[in-house]
Amino acid sequence: MLDCTPVTTRRVFDPWGVAFGLVLPLLAAAGGLLLTLLWESRLPERIVVHWGSAGPEDYSEPMTSSWVFALAIVFVGGGCSAFSALAQALLTWRRIMLVAGLTVTGLLSTLQVAILAVQLDAVAGEDIQLPSAAIALGIVNGFAIGAVGAALLRDYRIRVPALDPPDPRLPRGPAQPIKIVGGFGVVGLVVIAALGIGCALLACATVGTSWPLWIALPVIVLILAGLRFDITVDGAGVRVRNFGLTSFELNLQEITGARLTHVAAFKDFGGWGLRAKGPGRYGVITKTGPAVEIGTASGLTLTITSERADAIAGALNSFAAQQRG
Repeated sequence: MLDCTPVTTRRVFDPWGVAFGLVLPLLAAAGGLLLTLLWESRLPERIVVHWGSAGPEDYSEPMTSSWVFALAIVFVGGGCSAFSALAQALLTWRRIMLVAGLTVTGLLSTLQVAILAVQLDAVAGEDIQLPSAAIALGIVNGFAIGAVGAALLRDYRIRVPALDPPDPRLPRGPAQPIKIVGGFGVVGLVVIAALGIGCALLACATVGTSWPLWIALPVIVLILAGLRFDITVDGAGVRVRNFGLTSFELNLQEITGARLTHVAAFKDFGGWGLRAKGPGRYGVITKTGPAVEIGTASGLTLTITSERADAIAGALNSFAAQQRG
């Protein structure tokens, strides 16, 4: 159970977000520059930096190329992953941005090292091949490191305890645990994954290399993560999980009450998935229809669409009423 003691100091940065989202991209950029400096005497004056279907197409001085990679790592990879350091931002979005940013960082840094390595001690005019295997290795490494960092991130939003029981006019029901699944089921996820992989394989056959598949895989995983939500309501509060990680959590101690409402997915929240509509108003929106809106003492609200909205609202209000006498 979360500690709902009133918080007077707002934590601005998540230390794990700083380490993975800020420090790692900077180290990757600096490492590429340092490696180029160490290898510069063994590299041609101009190295291949771009390949086309017919072979090498573009050349650059080694340090110039490394600065381009470094800036791309910092501003593209680090620009995405830095969002994970913001402790008050929604935890799920921080995790998604960290995984995406570090996947880009892993791809760019690994590709940079591979491009340099294959041209060590090369002579002018030598046939240099694009190290396409480095694309797969970089994506897999970056995604794996991003997933580890995402699991370490924590929700530091301020929680304020609710002192009074829910309004007696709000629904009441049996105070018993409820578990529901929102969004796509297992079969739907498998079908979507198969379609995505099929399109990637078609692209691989078109270009004659496997790198489109490796680029598509982390994208498919991130998409699937936003299409299914496992929601638990019990005496501890409400937990929304996807892909084994808790993306949103309301402790029973902070819940002021739950009411029934009706949600039009696009009109009210702009689409499906874990959505935000204005500061402090979030939704797990998987359909248009009945929903439960859960309020907290801090002013944050969470709306969940479900055919069992009445049971969820009744259980939460009963749990909270029992807790507060």
